[in-house]
Amino acid sequence: MLVDGIKVVADPTLTNEEITYFVAEEKRLWETQNKKIGVLELALDGEEVIVKATEKSPIRRIRRITGYLSSIDNFNDAKVAECNARSKHVVQ
Repeated sequence: MLVDGIKVVADPTLTNEEITYFVAEEKRLWETQNKKIGVLELALDGEEVIVKATEKSPIRRIRRITGYLSSIDNFNDAKVAECNARSKHVVQ
């Protein structure tokens, strides 16, 4: 599930209200350290909620389509179509 732009993996017994609360608290804590959360895991251990957060990776995927280097969100429709039409090679 996605909450406030953060991927959340939560125990199914937690309510949406509880999940939203923990996301907001953890996000506030990380923002004081100038960091962003990539994934937030919420698990129950008896009556305690275990919060595990993973930092969002600053790595971006850059592609080269007809001589242009850019991330796919900057491509026009023709370049996106060209990117989607490419063959994917799998190393086994």
